[in-house]
Amino acid sequence: MSAAPLLEVSDLHVAYGKVEALHGVSLSLAEGSITTVIGPNGAGKSTLLNCVAGLLSGTGEIHLGGRSLRRMSTEARVAAGLVLVPEKGELFGSMTVEDNLLLGAFAHAHRRAEAAAGLHAVYERFPRLRDRRLQFAATLSGGERQMLALGRALMSRPKVLMLDEPSLGLAPLIVVEILRAIAELRQSGVAILLIEQNARAALQVADHGYVLETGNVVLQGPSTDLAANPRVVETYLGLAGHRRASSPVRTEAVQ
Repeated sequence: MSAAPLLEVSDLHVAYGKVEALHGVSLSLAEGSITTVIGPNGAGKSTLLNCVAGLLSGTGEIHLGGRSLRRMSTEARVAAGLVLVPEKGELFGSMTVEDNLLLGAFAHAHRRAEAAAGLHAVYERFPRLRDRRLQFAATLSGGERQMLALGRALMSRPKVLMLDEPSLGLAPLIVVEILRAIAELRQSGVAILLIEQNARAALQVADHGYVLETGNVVLQGPSTDLAANPRVVETYLGLAGHRRASSPVRTEAVQ
């Protein structure tokens, strides 16, 4: 990654009681890039995101745009431009689509023009949300809920967007649509840290990747190199790793 890091995580350790879940993890993201972290269940992927977001405590250094986040609360990190979309989105089901989106603009809610511009941009990116703006979030399909979670995060105007399993539980065609939307976000300069169980799709849409196993980064590099790595192919991609060029979610296809 040749560009200067926008987000830099160095020597991150996180423990649950006496059990250490992350052992000195380091990674970096450049502006307008997509970086993915793949690995098996229990490897520490969600722990990594939650610590960077400020939801878990740990030791090490986290810098956003060269600024240390060590003493910053989760809310302050969001205001600084670091936003997490957790697994399953955590939407407010009894609120409308539009009210859920407006909650994402809380950091600059006093600026109505900016909130209105944010809504317009989200509706342009996800037209289905405009059609359903007065529906309760609980009535949406799984794909629509994930679009709403992404849209709400974008309302806070993030510099770095962290996504925890955005394709979880979605039908294959909806996964393609969600990953296409994620890939298009890089054009606006947003850096994306993507956690995905679907390693093949994640590597296809990402620029750079890390393999996390038992709390340690065991491999890293350009996503194309990882996708061709025999260990990654055998462990995470299987035979499908050899058919990578035929996939409909290749980065080239969604830009």
